[in-house]
Amino acid sequence: MKEHAGLGDTIFYDIYSEEEKAADPAKEDTGLFFFKGNPGEKFAICNAGGGFAYVGAMHDSFPHALELSKQGYNAFALIYRPGAQTACEDLARAISFVFEHAEELEVDTDCYSLWGGSAGARMAAYLGSYGSSAFGGDELPGPGTVVMQYTGHSEYTESDPPTYVCVGENDGIASWRTMESRLEGMSALGIDTEFHKYPGLSHGFGLGTGTVAEGWIEDAIAFWEKHM
Repeated sequence: MKEHAGLGDTIFYDIYSEEEKAADPAKEDTGLFFFKGNPGEKFAICNAGGGFAYVGAMHDSFPHALELSKQGYNAFALIYRPGAQTACEDLARAISFVFEHAEELEVDTDCYSLWGGSAGARMAAYLGSYGSSAFGGDELPGPGTVVMQYTGHSEYTESDPPTYVCVGENDGIASWRTMESRLEGMSALGIDTEFHKYPGLSHGFGLGTGTVAEGWIEDAIAFWEKHM
């Protein structure tokens, strides 16, 4: 990011207008950090956890977006307003922003993906289930894939997109059984799913570097690619 900023590249995009930010100062720092991949490649939006109290981007969305960009994909890390409703509204606006500026950003909007850990996974799931317009965004195609880490989210619909999930067996916050049960229900509806649980891991393992989960992101990317 520092290197791109030094070259004069835009690395952060405001998703709200100056008028909107003036009317609601909480929107002032809301926007997308852009980890640019290959021009014309598909895009992903990564959403960090933080219990809807803060945005843990440094360990729960920046590393993911960076890895996706290394694979050639155009990845965004969303800085959202804490709070379940406002976070989903910000993600809906972020998706709308990327679609609206797709030519300028040089991204392919077909079969985009939403990623998230913990609270961020709930955001990705809600937008996958109900679409961006349900949270104030534009009426747009839903994500081609949702990738979720360590969350207790159990809600789903018959129109949910293909979903990849991973969680640690020792997670004291998000039970792997809750996540597995959700996917079993989705699979029964004919939705493609993939589930992984890792022994000994607790909440918030991120990329899992140096753990039994290392390499999960490559599996998740392959799952996304399967649906392109």
